[in-house]
Amino acid sequence: MTTHSFPELHPEEFSATRDALHAYSGILGGWTSTCRAQRKHWWHASLRPSLGGVTTGVIYTDTLGFEIELSFTQSKLLVSADSGETHAIALHGQAAIEPARQIQEFLIAAGIPAETAAAANAGKAKDRTDSFDYSPEQANELGQALNGVSATLESFRAEIREETSPIQLWPHHFDLAMLWLPGEKVPDQDPDDEEYADKQMNFGFTFGDAGIAEPYFYVTAYPSPGALSKLDLPDGTHWQNEGFTGAVLTYRRLQAEASPKGYLLNLWSQLLAGGKQHLIAGSN
Repeated sequence: MTTHSFPELHPEEFSATRDALHAYSGILGGWTSTCRAQRKHWWHASLRPSLGGVTTGVIYTDTLGFEIELSFTQSKLLVSADSGETHAIALHGQAAIEPARQIQEFLIAAGIPAETAAAANAGKAKDRTDSFDYSPEQANELGQALNGVSATLESFRAEIREETSPIQLWPHHFDLAMLWLPGEKVPDQDPDDEEYADKQMNFGFTFGDAGIAEPYFYVTAYPSPGALSKLDLPDGTHWQNEGFTGAVLTYRRLQAEASPKGYLLNLWSQLLAGGKQHLIAGSN
């Protein structure tokens, strides 16, 4: 069966379903940030793409190895423990506090200390008591779109020789992103504080936010060299200066292209080349 990498999305219809998935992803983020050793740029706290949505990946603790997947395509939260036990929670728009509690109970019974589970479940997801007008069909479409973006980012990442971050979804903003790290430091910054010391570019995608209501791709640089924003961008992509500074391409506009994947790869490669020229060189 042939599938379309970038299915048609209707932001005016899926906002409630997107918000529900955002809330559910926060449950997973509580476990990654609590149970993993800290890594630079907070990579330990992020989620990874899965075929059906996003996952914590395998988390190892002193007492248990486990994984939690948020499946957009199945509308389920799937929990697996290395003991062989599994637990599935059907998603229908219920408040995030409900599946968060079920996951906590399952993992405690499987061997996670109660205090660890309480810490993982103490974040924002636990406090989300709103229910949602949730559509499994729309969730499936969002999952297919996320899969297409992830696959394209993976192709792009494979061609980069310098260090890159994992392709990761951030539960806080609900965006999928990858960092490019050329290895140079920002002058006059503490070299041990990677958040401010590491020069970087961020290649990302979100289903929409308070600044831009529809799904869009973005590319930002830190520190932002003025020369980068003077690069000519392909038709359909523009420089954004409100809220953040970076290149923006809406998902809707990408779909107008005969080859969406080809357009994206060309755009990212063009901006990466600009970053290598201006960010590493330190041009203004």
